[in-house]
Amino acid sequence: MSDLSTRIGAVNDVLNAVSLLTWDSRTMMPGGGAETRGQQIATLTRLARDLLLSDETRAALKQAETSPVPISAADHQQLVQTRAAIEHHGRVSGDLIEARAGLRTVAQAAWIEARSKSDFSIFAPHLEKTVDLSRRYADAIGWEKHPYDALISLYEPGETVEGLGKLFGTLKAGLKPILAAAQARPQPRTDFLTRDYPEEGQRAFGLKMAQKFGYELNRGRLDTTVHPFEVSFTRNDVRITTRYKRDFLPASIFGTFHEAGHGMYEQNVDPAYTRTTLATDLIGLYAVGGTSFGAHESQSRLWENHVGRNRAFWQLNFAELQAQFPDKLADVTGDDFYAAVTRIQPGFIRVEADELTYDFHIMLRVDIERRLIEGSLAVKDLPAVWNQAIKDDLGLDVPDDTRGVLQDVHWSTGYFGSFPTYTVGNVMAAQLMATLRAEQPDIDAALAKGDYARLAGWLREKIWQHGRRYTRDELLVNATGRTLDPAPYLAYLAGKYA
Repeated sequence: MSDLSTRIGAVNDVLNAVSLLTWDSRTMMPGGGAETRGQQIATLTRLARDLLLSDETRAALKQAETSPVPISAADHQQLVQTRAAIEHHGRVSGDLIEARAGLRTVAQAAWIEARSKSDFSIFAPHLEKTVDLSRRYADAIGWEKHPYDALISLYEPGETVEGLGKLFGTLKAGLKPILAAAQARPQPRTDFLTRDYPEEGQRAFGLKMAQKFGYELNRGRLDTTVHPFEVSFTRNDVRITTRYKRDFLPASIFGTFHEAGHGMYEQNVDPAYTRTTLATDLIGLYAVGGTSFGAHESQSRLWENHVGRNRAFWQLNFAELQAQFPDKLADVTGDDFYAAVTRIQPGFIRVEADELTYDFHIMLRVDIERRLIEGSLAVKDLPAVWNQAIKDDLGLDVPDDTRGVLQDVHWSTGYFGSFPTYTVGNVMAAQLMATLRAEQPDIDAALAKGDYARLAGWLREKIWQHGRRYTRDELLVNATGRTLDPAPYLAYLAGKYA
């Protein structure tokens, strides 16, 4: 295995360099650097692919596969995943890989400009190129029932248009009566959420809570960006970002909680997996330790919602927030704040959506992606289709492109197929929490006292340490005894809101 480990370690090193350039492009890079940064990322991404497909890597893999020396189950899984990645990339041309990687930074810069000016036409030409490259990539990978299946598999292996249709159908039927019941109740006051909150205080509170959860600053940092994200350069350097809105306090708080969940997953992958296949997405060509985007989202949504949007959390920790803004929150209690941040109020922005309307945002995006990839929806018609869907699902009239079709970074980075993973993460998070409560009935009492180490320890044992060794469903079966099940998620939402 040593020769193969060396080769895969080199691939991981290159992909971490790509991640570092990407992090810089989304946090610190001046706008004028987009074009050359895109070329740099494209070159390194192709280099990583070439290293993977090289004769030397193939020979090292064959030697490891045929060696009579016994190997561990984890090492065997590395061989299986490496073989699958080589076969995958053998079907895709290097030119296509490079074109997709090179477009991301340029398209992202156009998206940022379009978003700031609320003008979809600035981004539309780049999105057309992204859709075309995504279709070509799906065809190269191969698909049976729908081209979108191939793209979904990049982020959530095993999921399909058909499977998501069943999941979304169950969720829509279950969510609508809960949403109606919640909206029928008198709504709490939220005026204090939109007072003027300086960034420094928001950052101090969010970072302190992230550290209480278990996010380690000696192996991480918090930065500012347009659209929050987490990125890891091995488990020893895992960075998170958030955005600050002085006139909407929850944005940074829950954005930081969310990304801290991602960060803790990456920081707690087994150290033995560092620079190996089990901490590298060789198919997607990302240096990431999480087994799927859905599994990753389960951790971010768990800490954001099951911990952060919990009454006991704010009863315990509101004083910390109040200390940062004593004049702005003098007339507010922990219960007031909890009621405000769990208020059910349909809105335009996905990342600021309440728990009951969040998945409607996801289902809208998945439907649009599917139609764009199959060719039944043209990019030029996207704003109108988006706006009508928001009207139909949430009863809102979209006021501009910034709060509509331009609000998410995903399409500018070519992440077609990734949106389903957010709802998968919601479902998985609730399933994990339901199992933990059954195993440890006093876990809520521990959390109410600020003991987050018990929850983190359980997640480390069941999810985090395993990196990419197991599939999402294997993790779920090992942890909960069954594959993805929406019932605990609907029960959680009904108990909380209905």
